[in-house]
Amino acid sequence: MKRINPQKLLLSKWTAAHPQNREKHFLVTELFRDEEGTVLEVELQAVLTKRAERLDWQVLQNNAEWLQGWK
Repeated sequence: MKRINPQKLLLSKWTAAHPQNREKHFLVTELFRDEEGTVLEVELQAVLTKRAERLDWQVLQNNAEWLQGWK
């Protein structure tokens, strides 16, 4: 697992390790924070289809699911 600074995730690029429905490249479009400002979740938007999904930001640390950057 790689270390990620959750404060710098906005507009970062990600590649799905196992693409589904031709959705391979994603962009972080929104950060969801708690009352103290801690990042809890991110919204990933597929570049090809513009479909958005909301997930826990720690999931991005798993190299088996997500690769940083567009590969």
